[in-house]
Amino acid sequence: MNNIQLEWITMAAGIALVFIGLWGILTQKSILKIIVGFSLFDTGTHVILVSIGYIKNRTAPILDEAVDASQAASQVVDPVPQALVLTAIVIGLGITALMLSFALQLKKKNQSLEISNLKDLKW
Repeated sequence: MNNIQLEWITMAAGIALVFIGLWGILTQKSILKIIVGFSLFDTGTHVILVSIGYIKNRTAPILDEAVDASQAASQVVDPVPQALVLTAIVIGLGITALMLSFALQLKKKNQSLEISNLKDLKW
């Protein structure tokens, strides 16, 4: 048990968050619970991307006195996954805010957030 590395723990936690979020999206009847499931799914994908980009015994991708510019490729972590996750966090926050505003409008119009009570788009 002592040989489990940090990247495997974070990968497992990210996969668990993805599955919990997917379960929440697919099985819940309340729109707010579906939005929470989406947020968990989104966070799980961020954790997975960060754990993929992690390389043991390397430093942050900042070139200064601690890291020689000629040896930077072998001493620093790739900054691309970190930049992708930062961008994905901002996009996920915007999408979550949009979903919450739609839920608020549905609540005002229909007095309910249960999917079974929303009959406007049913055939």
